[in-house]
Amino acid sequence: MQKNRNDVWVGLFVLVGTLALLFMALKAANLLQVNFQPTYEVRARFDNIGGLKVNAAVKSAGVVVGRVQRVALDPQRFQAEVVLAMDSAYAFPKDSSLKILTSGLLGEQYVGIQAGYDESALKAGDVVSETQSAVVLENLISQFLFNQASKPGSDSEPK
Repeated sequence: MQKNRNDVWVGLFVLVGTLALLFMALKAANLLQVNFQPTYEVRARFDNIGGLKVNAAVKSAGVVVGRVQRVALDPQRFQAEVVLAMDSAYAFPKDSSLKILTSGLLGEQYVGIQAGYDESALKAGDVVSETQSAVVLENLISQFLFNQASKPGSDSEPK
């Protein structure tokens, strides 16, 4: 009888530990979002979103104020359309601007929102027109190399 009771307690402990590890792994991978705050949807179009993913943070002054809810390609404009779920506690002006930024040199990408000065606030269904696309590291490197090769006196220039 005592052995069965110990087996139950050990099994329960292993189950709780496994659930805790699963929860931490999902939170670390940004795959689990536990938020009971009401939100409103805002849309934005970007020429290039880089590696922006669903559930990426929307930050203002370093504070998370929303999440990326959906990413799709607009077939008419051939631009990426990003739907943001903004926390209702934060009312940003209608002339706010959005940028796709990177945490660190090679970190994950997120949307940064810079508040504008308009009197009226963004509401559900609004489209933010002031956007700045992601900076793609590969494009910067190739542009730098191309500029270096085209300078007068470079080794690649014919003599």
